[in-house]
Amino acid sequence: AGSVLANPPTFQPNVNAINPNIIPAAPQVAASSFIVMDAFSGKVIVEENADQRLDPASLTKMMTSYVADYELRQGNIRLEDEVLISTNAWAQNFPGSSVMFLQSGKTVSVENLLKGVTISSGNDATVALAEHIAGSEHAFVDIMNQHAKLLGMTNTHFANPHGLSFDNHYTSARDMAILAQAKILHFPEEYKIYAEKEFLYNGIRQPNRN
Repeated sequence: AGSVLANPPTFQPNVNAINPNIIPAAPQVAASSFIVMDAFSGKVIVEENADQRLDPASLTKMMTSYVADYELRQGNIRLEDEVLISTNAWAQNFPGSSVMFLQSGKTVSVENLLKGVTISSGNDATVALAEHIAGSEHAFVDIMNQHAKLLGMTNTHFANPHGLSFDNHYTSARDMAILAQAKILHFPEEYKIYAEKEFLYNGIRQPNRN
C-alpha cells in the first residue's frame, strides 16, 4: 500500500500573473489584401493593402445580386417572372466552372435564378438574370458600374456579371466591404439567402459555395 501525506501541499496561485486584458493573438491571414469592417457602423477594425486592385472572381456576383435586389425593390422585375434561358446563358458555355445547370430554351423564375447566383454561384444564372434585367450582359454591366459609383466604390470596374477573368475587371477589398455593407443594410431580407445551406434545381442538389 502507498503512503498518504498527512499535510499535502496546497496550490498557491500567482495573483500577480492575472491580467484581465489578455487577448488572443491575431490570426495569420494568407492574403495580400484584406479588410474587416463593422457592417452597421462602417468602422474598419483591421486592414492590409485594402485598396490594392484585384480580380474579384465570383465576388462579382455580390453586385449582380445587389442590382437584382434593387430592380425588385423598384418594381421593374418580380420574383415570379419566368425568364427564358438564352443560348448565352446555357450552362454548357461555362465548362469547369460553377453553374446551376440551366438549359437553353427553358424558363426559370427570377427567384430561382437569384438563388442560383447567391447559393450555387452559378455563372449561367448571372447571365440569365442580367439579360432579363437589362436586355444584354453589356447593358447590365453598365448598370453594375453605375451602382458601384453611387456606392463610392472608387477602385472598381466590372466587365461581366459573373467574375470570370476578363480585361479591365477589378475591385479592392475595401470596395467589396462597401458593397457587402450596402447589401446588408439596404436589402436585409434578401441578404438572408446567403445563409441557405443548399439549393435544389432540376433535381440537382448543390451546397452553398459562400
